[in-house]
Amino acid sequence: MRITSCGMTDVGVKRTNNEDNYLINDELNLFVVCDGMGGHAGGEFASAIAVNTVEEVLTTIEIQPNAGDFSIDDGANPVEVVREKLRYAVRLAGKRIYQRAQEDLEYKGMGTTCLSLVVDNGNAFLAHVGDSRAYLIRGGKIEQVTEDHSLVNERLRAGLITEEEAKNHKLKNIITRSLGFMEDVEIDLSVRAVRRGDLFLLCSDGLSNFIETEELGQMVLDHSPQDAARLMIDTACERGGDDNITVIVVRIDEQRWLKLSPARTADALELGYFCGNLHWRVRFEDGVILIALEGPENDYLDRLALFINSGRVRKLSSE
Repeated sequence: MRITSCGMTDVGVKRTNNEDNYLINDELNLFVVCDGMGGHAGGEFASAIAVNTVEEVLTTIEIQPNAGDFSIDDGANPVEVVREKLRYAVRLAGKRIYQRAQEDLEYKGMGTTCLSLVVDNGNAFLAHVGDSRAYLIRGGKIEQVTEDHSLVNERLRAGLITEEEAKNHKLKNIITRSLGFMEDVEIDLSVRAVRRGDLFLLCSDGLSNFIETEELGQMVLDHSPQDAARLMIDTACERGGDDNITVIVVRIDEQRWLKLSPARTADALELGYFCGNLHWRVRFEDGVILIALEGPENDYLDRLALFINSGRVRKLSSE
């Protein structure tokens, strides 16, 4: 499985500081969007604590049972382990924000939304608190796969207001769950199998408040992750941009491999060493060397020209 992504954040056109934070960790396939609140210093600090804590936990705690404060039954399956590890990471982030706010009056009342995505072993794990959103684009259709923890959404679900009334409701910025306002918080978690071609869009409400869901989906479908992220932020700014805007686009593709047949064992060893120096991912399979393609195939062939042109390596069909 090959994953490509891009994240961007923008202060918007009316704010003077950016209280959003985001994280992309390609090694962990971890993606986080946090929308801070609590004033100039507090919101930015809270969202930074959240993204740093989630990354710290998922980096330092091995995916093994009973690691430190992270505890799970010895017989837990891998899906349960990742899910509970992500839950622990977000809960710890909330506790750290809350404790810091209690210790320092400068940060009293600070908090943040937290939306985290981990792609692991064919599954997408989502942990969610607040009104930052995750969308899944699959088969040409977009679906919001998180539930806004907001007062307006509660009224909408209760049938007290219509969807049209919810869009411009005067209370739409009031959220009912966040990290930091209380020591502990309920976290929404979900797990779904990913498919080749899936696209995930993670964003703060500075984006979703200005662009309709279907339009977001079309932007993601029609552009690369980088171009889509830039287009969405520019569009939100053009339409008012009265909040910070953060977006991450994640694309799930089947891994492509360049297949090479070495003439001799010595050639295979030398090629493996060469690829290692370039930090390419390589597999050896039935006498064939497979190089994971993370970009255009011709870029790899150019680097391998010395091996190919000398006959030490023969290119087979790519897959």
